[in-house]
Amino acid sequence: MAKKEFDRENFKEQLEASGEFPQLYMFKFIVPGEKENEVLALFPKHEVSTKASSGGKYVSTTVQAMMQSADQIINIYEQAAKIEGLISL
Repeated sequence: MAKKEFDRENFKEQLEASGEFPQLYMFKFIVPGEKENEVLALFPKHEVSTKASSGGKYVSTTVQAMMQSADQIINIYEQAAKIEGLISL
């Protein structure tokens, strides 16, 4: 199955239509346990809550961060997409 193409412009339009910036935005990711630190590095100044899966193989991460623009949100998702095995929710 081919990886879905990311439509940056459409996503940006949706984010901008969701409200005024700056705004509090929630990021949620699932990542293999050994990649958890790579997700944490995306949010060095924010509190990240994590929860290990029942088998311990995966970690779910949730971050609420004040974002200044839609582009800032998109940039984080683009950096996160480089982490092998990451799933964005």
